[in-house]
Amino acid sequence: MTYLFLEYAKCSTCQKARKFLESRSVSFTVRPIAEQNPSAEELAEWFRRSGLPLKRFFNTSGLVYKSMGLKDKLPGMTEEEQLRLLGSNGMLVKRPLLIGDDFVLVGFKETEWLEKLGLSE
Repeated sequence: MTYLFLEYAKCSTCQKARKFLESRSVSFTVRPIAEQNPSAEELAEWFRRSGLPLKRFFNTSGLVYKSMGLKDKLPGMTEEEQLRLLGSNGMLVKRPLLIGDDFVLVGFKETEWLEKLGLSE
């Protein structure tokens, strides 16, 4: 199984997650999130597969999120509007993302990644 790993190369959490995968010989394809932004359609599929609230897909600590005032705007937006917004700028999307056939991991939490990938510490 080869996973899809979306990252922003300058992000320290993404670097940590990448080292985690490499050190465990997990096969993955890298996709730079800023240059190859996920589409609204991809995000909608990943959102459904993740079982997470859509808000978890937003990079709430990012400069773009803050400069757009999204903390106050998101509650009034429909799910479709939020997905289109996420699909418009990769820097709005929380990273890293690890996409498998039957799961989507948003952000890096080592214990969660170990469990989903069936790995031991």
